[in-house]
Amino acid sequence: MWQFSSIRFAIHALQAYTPDKMYQSVSEIDWEKWEPVERATLLFVVRDEQILLIEKKRGIGAGKINGPGGRIEAGETAMECAVREVEEELCVTPTGVRHCAELSFQFIDGYSLHGSIFMADDCRGEARETPEAVPVWTPLDEIPYERMWADDIHWMPLVLDGKKVRGRFVFDGEDRMIDSEVELAPDLKADEYVDANS
Repeated sequence: MWQFSSIRFAIHALQAYTPDKMYQSVSEIDWEKWEPVERATLLFVVRDEQILLIEKKRGIGAGKINGPGGRIEAGETAMECAVREVEEELCVTPTGVRHCAELSFQFIDGYSLHGSIFMADDCRGEARETPEAVPVWTPLDEIPYERMWADDIHWMPLVLDGKKVRGRFVFDGEDRMIDSEVELAPDLKADEYVDANS
């Protein structure tokens, strides 16, 4: 069963990855019908006027500064994924976790990703380097946006100010954001997506 599901997912991902249209703006996309190729999470621990970031060592965005996170696995919710990824990447367990943003990314090569974003008030343990990431405790007024994904500066300050947001972005590769739309979303609900193949 697992192999069949994986093959079916791979075929679906390849089909979804083939662009029907080369999107150049957020307004060209029918977001009501839009389906991402993958779903993922990020989680930021903020305490004592510092934020726990990572320098990513491998995968998409290697070398960039970001929050710990990754793909949602079969059978887990977005929040479960966010906590698991922090534990795997930094060897700490976030506490006081809350949902703060939903972000949708369309790449012009056809790849697409939906991200559920979480914040935490603290963490248990001491963050340490792993094969995936180097921990970077950073003062809130010194966040290195120039080393991060281009979209981060558009939504992260709002989230750090306690607001909930919804964002949509179009990228050409990892370094060039073509268009963006960020809106306040006080009624935002966590994406409790659970993989249908679980």
